[in-house]
Amino acid sequence: MAPDPRGHSAIPGATTGTAPGTAPDATPYDTGGGTAPEALLSTAGRYRRLGRLDEAERTLERAVQITRDSEPSQDAHLRALDALAELLRLRGRYRRSDEILRSALSLAEETPGVGSLAVARICNSLGVLHKYTGRFEESESFYSRALAILEADLGDEHPFTATLYHNLGGLNHARGTHAQGEPFARRSVEIRRRTHGPADPELAADKAALAAIVHALGDLDEAERLLVEALAVFETRLGQDDYEVASCLNNLASIHYSRGGFEAAEAGFRKVLAIKEGCLGPAHPELAVALNNLAMTLWKRGRPEAAVPVLERAIVLLNTEVDRDQPVRLACLRNLQTCRSSM
Repeated sequence: MAPDPRGHSAIPGATTGTAPGTAPDATPYDTGGGTAPEALLSTAGRYRRLGRLDEAERTLERAVQITRDSEPSQDAHLRALDALAELLRLRGRYRRSDEILRSALSLAEETPGVGSLAVARICNSLGVLHKYTGRFEESESFYSRALAILEADLGDEHPFTATLYHNLGGLNHARGTHAQGEPFARRSVEIRRRTHGPADPELAADKAALAAIVHALGDLDEAERLLVEALAVFETRLGQDDYEVASCLNNLASIHYSRGGFEAAEAGFRKVLAIKEGCLGPAHPELAVALNNLAMTLWKRGRPEAAVPVLERAIVLLNTEVDRDQPVRLACLRNLQTCRSSM
């Protein structure tokens, strides 16, 4: 099974070093007005929350154009590029997101400079992207660079530094180095317990990410407790059809699977898939995790013929946006062979 920890993308703005706290599914740029570029970023954030992603993308492209052509400061242009790249990642267009972020990083390294918070923000975004695409060494390099800047500028107790601890924990989980990831994940929970309220979605996201790691280390009871706590916050604050709810339900279904409760696991994975399809659309490559988990549960229940088309769909979704050696794609290919041989 593949538990579903997410990378956080909200870290400080480029020049001030401060930004409002954001829920896991919010952009760190929705400031609600101000200059023309800020108004465009705010409008794009509203479109995104409403699920009007085409309009959000067009608005961000306009913000990129305006800030490139007329902004006296590089800051607004870098934030527009980062916001557009994040939206494209969320829409499953990983290759284009990567192109934009690498361009933004080159600009930020020139102005405001290699040790700036702008560089940290873009490195974090690249780390998140490359965790999704399975390029783990690049992800670690970008996360580590961002963390060094944040620790030097903000200290190791700051909520934004906690974002990098969260992301490094999730990266180690994705790589299978769970014991190395656990201290990072626990650190992010500890920091946000002190800086956020108990019903804050960011703390809930940290708990969910820690749960995935302790599950992999064999402590199903602690994992379940953390996930139940996180799920209650997400359902209350974000709604029952939110992506974060689906991530928690995926990991709870994985616990059922680990305990041999395959009927409950199948029901859980089907619900996860329905929510994610509603959030992301039916052609998003990130659906592959839920499809793989559902397929292997069907196989465990003696239904390989039902699992095969599910895995075939997962592979098709991944083929255009990830490298051939991306871990989820390879797992789906191995599992497809297993299911076919069982028929």
